Amino acid sequence: MTVRVLIADDHEIVRRGLVLEIGTLSGWEVVAEATNGREAVSLARDLEPDLIVLDMSMPELNGLAAARQILAENPKARVIMLTVHESEQLVREALSAGVRGFVLKSDAGNTLLAALKAVLAGRPYFNSRIAQLVIEGFVRSAADAAGPAALSAREQEIVQLLAEGKSNKEVALALGISVKTAETHRGNIMRKRGFSSLADLVRYAIRNGMIDP
Repeated sequence: MTVRVLIADDHEIVRRGLVLEIGTLSGWEVVAEATNGREAVSLARDLEPDLIVLDMSMPELNGLAAARQILAENPKARVIMLTVHESEQLVREALSAGVRGFVLKSDAGNTLLAALKAVLAGRPYFNSRIAQLVIEGFVRSAADAAGPAALSAREQEIVQLLAEGKSNKEVALALGISVKTAETHRGNIMRKRGFSSLADLVRYAIRNGMIDP
């Protein structure tokens, strides 16, 4: 039986490399490629691939937000996150969403196939650095609980869109909500995270891998 893989990354050269790497496995096939998170969600829904590889930093909808939507619709989906960001918060939130594999782009040539095989077999996959981040996250969990309030999945979507330079009106259009609702979300985000300016919001988005620097 063919193993069907969906790849989502906004850089064509990265997608080409992933396709070539997966093509070395007998009986494996890349059935679709997405260039942003919303396209990945749609293709995952329509094709129901065996494995989904999501780049963390994609336009419109980042990999974490896309993973949440994919796994909400299909909890059995097997998702691997491809990232340049070594963020403990990203790892913690992705695990909570149901992501079961993490591959650093710098290591993808050496670890991608092992990650794909492990997750297909129902096993999680982390390299040593990601595993260390997970452990550090547990150690700091008590301190984190006393920190700023966490953002909801919808608020994180809005953070990404705002950090990409979208106006309140453009955010509302992208998410199918009213401008007033978008403005309310923006105000809540600024208050919950203690942002004093849009620049603070952009720095937060960069630090947490929502957009590229």
